[in-house]
Amino acid sequence: MANTQQPWWQTGIIYQVYPRSFQDSNGDGIGDLKGIQHRLDYLQWLGIDAIWLSPVFPSPMADFGYDVSNYTDIHPIFGNLADLEELLDAVHERGMKLLLDLVPNHTSNQHSWFLESRSSRNNPKRNWYIWQDARPDGSLPNNWLSVFGGSAWEWDEQTQQYYYHAFLKEQPDLNWRNPDVQEAMFNVMRFWLNKGIDGFRVDVLWFIFKDEQLRNNPPNPDYSPQMPTYDQLLPIYSTDRPEVQEVTRKMRSVLEEYEGHRVLIAEVYLPIKELMIYYGVDNKGAHLPFNFLLLSLPWDATQIATTINQYEGALPVQSWPNWVLSNHDRPRIASRVGSQQARVAAMLLLTLRGTPTIYYGDEIGMRDVAIPSAEMQDPQGLNMPDKNLGRDPARTPMQWDEGKNAGFTEGRPWLRLDKTFARMNVQAQQHDPHSMLTLYRRLIQLRRREPALASGNYEPVYADSQLLAFIRRSERHPSFLIVLNLTHRPGYFRPDNFSYNGTVEIATSPEVEGTTVSNSFSIDGDEGLLIRLHTPS
Repeated sequence: MANTQQPWWQTGIIYQVYPRSFQDSNGDGIGDLKGIQHRLDYLQWLGIDAIWLSPVFPSPMADFGYDVSNYTDIHPIFGNLADLEELLDAVHERGMKLLLDLVPNHTSNQHSWFLESRSSRNNPKRNWYIWQDARPDGSLPNNWLSVFGGSAWEWDEQTQQYYYHAFLKEQPDLNWRNPDVQEAMFNVMRFWLNKGIDGFRVDVLWFIFKDEQLRNNPPNPDYSPQMPTYDQLLPIYSTDRPEVQEVTRKMRSVLEEYEGHRVLIAEVYLPIKELMIYYGVDNKGAHLPFNFLLLSLPWDATQIATTINQYEGALPVQSWPNWVLSNHDRPRIASRVGSQQARVAAMLLLTLRGTPTIYYGDEIGMRDVAIPSAEMQDPQGLNMPDKNLGRDPARTPMQWDEGKNAGFTEGRPWLRLDKTFARMNVQAQQHDPHSMLTLYRRLIQLRRREPALASGNYEPVYADSQLLAFIRRSERHPSFLIVLNLTHRPGYFRPDNFSYNGTVEIATSPEVEGTTVSNSFSIDGDEGLLIRLHTPS
């Protein structure tokens, strides 16, 4: 097994469950907590160490749970607190961890805090949110934009002021400059930690502080019409403010009040240099500021190799890397790079140094599903219908088997399923040696067994317009050479001043497994090789 002295979140594998779409237990067409519990044996079989749940709290569902109306309860469509506690126990019985989504930047406009804040200018919770007068000419307080389209300011007729919302108007932003807001959210964290939750993924952490002077954001010189309207401006004054770091450190301190390796994962879409700041001074910030580089980079071997090196080179001493291919906000990897390259991407994700996060369904090659306009539900897509920015296609139900609704529900699924589910599902792939699921499971098993893959060093070897190659090395343990062809055309691996010999342990095409390679070889298009090295390289 891997080095047990490391925290579990360094050697483990995280799996993101979008609860609405994982497994329905009561026939209403929406996934729930009992459904997730029903599928734990599958996740254990796959080799998952931790399950991260997208929000399951009470919510009007304006943004599908990211508009929280009560942070310390469960939405009835998902079950109740007892169901969550039962799920947590079942996860722990299997030696796994459970992580919750924390949404600290904003609440629902139906949250009791906001209802009080909105009730009058004199209410004690008025300053829990960001209220501003109109300018003298009656115009908006500034030019800040909502991620979901339009202005980020909403007029409140009753109290004759604007409130700020970085997302929907139904999601007013909290005022994190107010110490009472901070303590309230830290107590939310303690509520769940007291129940035994193993950590949090913190939603849009880099948004939670805004410029105190509310200065206008400058125009984005690189904006083009197909981009979201939010990108018309550079959010210099409305995101990634220096004060975020102190609050991140305080969140980390809350986790450290508890025994065990509780983990703080930060959602931060920022360039590498800015991302590194979220590890905090002396690594007292987020344990894992999410690294989304593979979500946004062109699928180009040279660019990806260069970016991996930049990321590895920028990491603070003693901090730990992490990697993500897909999530609930972005297109699935199979839709971005194609089904064959998705196999190569799986090998990349599970052999790079750092904690991998798998998005549910990626392990069977699920792709984005075309959702007819009449069935669209995501507010981002509905608010900007001409830009094809809806997130519904990447959130469709998990494909379990060839039966009714892919085994997801007895009712009508909340989103339609991929029409290929009868042949692309867990049941069909579990015993197929050539399937995507088998590839994922074998890579995970090898990663768990081999210290070099779980926690060894990363050494770049070679990159060109087609191939990406690197070594994972650990003292006193076997090392591995990974060679990936990120194109459809055959390539030739013949790096200068690098000699080696080894055996192909796992390949995206199992036919070549067990063959010996040395010094140079040809590699087919859409092929990845994981090679156990025999001699020092």
